[in-house]
Amino acid sequence: MHFVHVPLAVAAVAATLAFSQVSAGAASAENGKVEFVKHGCWQCHDFEGQGSNSTSAGRVLADTQLPLEAFEAYVRDPSGGMPPFHKEILSDSALADIYAYLESRPAPKPVKDIPLLNALQPH
Repeated sequence: MHFVHVPLAVAAVAATLAFSQVSAGAASAENGKVEFVKHGCWQCHDFEGQGSNSTSAGRVLADTQLPLEAFEAYVRDPSGGMPPFHKEILSDSALADIYAYLESRPAPKPVKDIPLLNALQPH
């Protein structure tokens, strides 16, 4: 009888993983932008997720290299001055949408490609 439970348990785990991947794939960048603004993320990370030296030590969130799971873990239990955003405040689907929004933002240009910043660089 234990052999019957093992395949069912494996099937249940596989179904859960498949569903979570579908949910993450169904995330909406458009909804994510709304959630990003609604929950005040822009106040420290700016509207495009580019960050600032004064509020996020210049960490750029746009086009993040973090996988969704690492991003979720950090948002739920951050270090530093960022407040935690528990599920009661920010749902998993809203967080996935925010991630999709940040992933949709273009990576920042290199300093050498920004004339004004080039002018400020010592030669």
